[in-house]
Amino acid sequence: MALTTFGAIMGFAAEITGRTGDTYKAMVEKAKDPGLRETLQALSVEGGKSHSLMEKARRENVTEMILEPISGLHQEDYEIDLKITDQMRDADLLKAALTFEEREKKFFSDVSSKIPLPEVARIFRKLAQKKRENLEKLQSLALNQALKKST
Repeated sequence: MALTTFGAIMGFAAEITGRTGDTYKAMVEKAKDPGLRETLQALSVEGGKSHSLMEKARRENVTEMILEPISGLHQEDYEIDLKITDQMRDADLLKAALTFEEREKKFFSDVSSKIPLPEVARIFRKLAQKKRENLEKLQSLALNQALKKST
């Protein structure tokens, strides 16, 4: 489905940030490594804050919405169908977290360049930057796990 209006974009942003935060909550329960558990917990909290921020931005900017259509954004490009199972190991959880952060970084970056409201575009740029930082943390964790395995 094409995301062609401000409301559709903000609704989808709220949906994916909320869903990702909930998924991170479930992942915390499965993680064995304390560092991974702590990181996933922080990502879960951040997901909740991002969800609230998307809802707030949608409410506050609804009167300023520009009716000109937005093009080039498609929901399918940012959706991930991933089920958290009891069989998932820390490496699987870490891979899933990397996938979620990469997806949201791409979405936030893409939206920031298309949304016609400067204040909202700035929010999306900040969130994209935060996702880049999260990816660095997760990649560092992945490297540490790989090093532990090899020794």
